[in-house]
Amino acid sequence: MRRRQFLKYAGAAGLAVALDPGQAFAREAKSPSISLNKQRIRLEEGWDVIVVGGGPAGCTAAAAAAREGARTLLIEGTGALGGMGTSGLLNAWCPFTDGKEIIYKGLAERVFLESLKGVPHAKTYNWTPINGEYLKVVYDDLVTSFGVKVLFFTSMAAVEMKKDGTVDCIIVANKAGLTAYRASVFVDCTGDGDLAARAGAGFEMGDADGAVQAGSLCYVVANVDFDKYTTVGGWRKDAPIYKMVNNPDYPLIHDTHFNDKTIARGIIGLNAGHIDVDSTDPDSLSHAMMLGRKIAAEHHRGMKEFDPEAFSSSFLAQTAALMGIRESRRIRCDYTFTVEDWLARREFDDNIGRNCYYIDVHKVGGKSYPRYKKGESHGIPYRCLTPVGLKNVLVAGRCISTDQAALGSLRVMPPAMVTGEAAGLAAALAVRQARPDVHAVDIAQLRRRLVEEGQRID
Repeated sequence: MRRRQFLKYAGAAGLAVALDPGQAFAREAKSPSISLNKQRIRLEEGWDVIVVGGGPAGCTAAAAAAREGARTLLIEGTGALGGMGTSGLLNAWCPFTDGKEIIYKGLAERVFLESLKGVPHAKTYNWTPINGEYLKVVYDDLVTSFGVKVLFFTSMAAVEMKKDGTVDCIIVANKAGLTAYRASVFVDCTGDGDLAARAGAGFEMGDADGAVQAGSLCYVVANVDFDKYTTVGGWRKDAPIYKMVNNPDYPLIHDTHFNDKTIARGIIGLNAGHIDVDSTDPDSLSHAMMLGRKIAAEHHRGMKEFDPEAFSSSFLAQTAALMGIRESRRIRCDYTFTVEDWLARREFDDNIGRNCYYIDVHKVGGKSYPRYKKGESHGIPYRCLTPVGLKNVLVAGRCISTDQAALGSLRVMPPAMVTGEAAGLAAALAVRQARPDVHAVDIAQLRRRLVEEGQRID
């Protein structure tokens, strides 16, 4: 039975915990501050596991925790689950196979196979188009089928810590105002590692100069003449994008990143253009969203000018509600997966899943790496999900512990769902401890349960 009570709260500034000296929240430290009058806010208790972030990793984390019997709450800042695959209008799944068979198993495979019903024209498991509206309901049904409670339009604002590295509660903001939620274990699936960072975990971000991979704002174009349409992607030598780049009539088009997929007859989804953005900076993120909409409009204008037979009657139907972020914080965990691990196809004693995606880095001057051969993959260690110094917090998805190059492989949705399922299951196992400690989870039991639920770990 969840209990509601009230606690005194002095404002987010009083709850922020510093990271490594000189590192965390530098912008906040430089800004003027005020002392808020103490106020009483509602405290809700009784949750075993709280997952923050309802993207692919968050959905599988919440489902896996609830499947183990944990009382689970999933907090999401938008009005839909699925993150980039839904609100972000990402047009296709990254490959689910190693060239021979599906290797992202368990809940990831369940979501993927169900999503195929929304794109009946798709004939492959690799770069399969996404029907975002259909996928929203797939995620809704997944989490609710296991009894997860979902809170939409709810954002985490602060973290309240105990002295021993345990998160006591998180403060969220929504239509009810500020509310504190307490749980035994928390899973950070925010993509940016917001919960872990505010709880005091160290992190890396970008390269030595702090530069991160560029983002993209995805969009949809409708009423395309499919009898005349082929593909407008950059791999077509006469594609419209080549006539837009460095064209003074298209001042916002600076590169040929132009990936298109058929969502349905007459409707194409595009993952196109690059935008420099820091997703941990609200000013940068706001600017990027506005710029992204202008880039989408220029792209579409170029399609109509340079491929009129297919696009003369088309219109820009929708731009995404989420910026496509490829990189931000990488939370420092008990093990950091490196590009050397990726190149070696390394296996680990604590494998919780597999990955075979190539090193996909959207960064000027980024190094190129050879792709895996058919049937090749590497293990994903559980220790990449356990933040150093935090006892009851796990991370999953894009913010797990990797170096920058390896993140180019592990950041995408299929492995994110794999790490999410492992983190959720581990959180439920940690809840059963007298004092939950995610670093002390029985790895053999975790791996056994994952295999029983269909995950491929070796």
